[in-house]
Amino acid sequence: MTGNEKQKELARYRIQQAAESLDEARFLLAGGKSARSVINRAYYAMFYAVLALLVYEEFSSSKHSGVLSYFNHHFIKAGVFDRTLGLALARAFELRQRVDYRERVELSQEDARQTVERAERFVETVTAHLAAVGKM
Repeated sequence: MTGNEKQKELARYRIQQAAESLDEARFLLAGGKSARSVINRAYYAMFYAVLALLVYEEFSSSKHSGVLSYFNHHFIKAGVFDRTLGLALARAFELRQRVDYRERVELSQEDARQTVERAERFVETVTAHLAAVGKM
């Protein structure tokens, strides 16, 4: 297997992770589960989609903030994706940080629903981009 084939395989795997996380977010939302859990899974769907893009970049980071910063600089500011995708990812990250690391934070089911909708658009857009440029 060539290096390019390995990259495509890893990108497909990351997109699969994104799709699974998105399915989990939808399932939790439909079941009326906690907004915290829904937002967590929706954020991870977006994060895995970003990781699929980064398969082709000479970049690595052990922190989510580093990955998001790179995405914003090299994909949003560079015009590869619309600014709304960067804002959606930033919002999902901020909500996940709030509910996972702060105490007594309550988010609504509406917050959860909006995050899932944004994650759906995000994953669809990244997946379509990868397919269009022959990287999946």
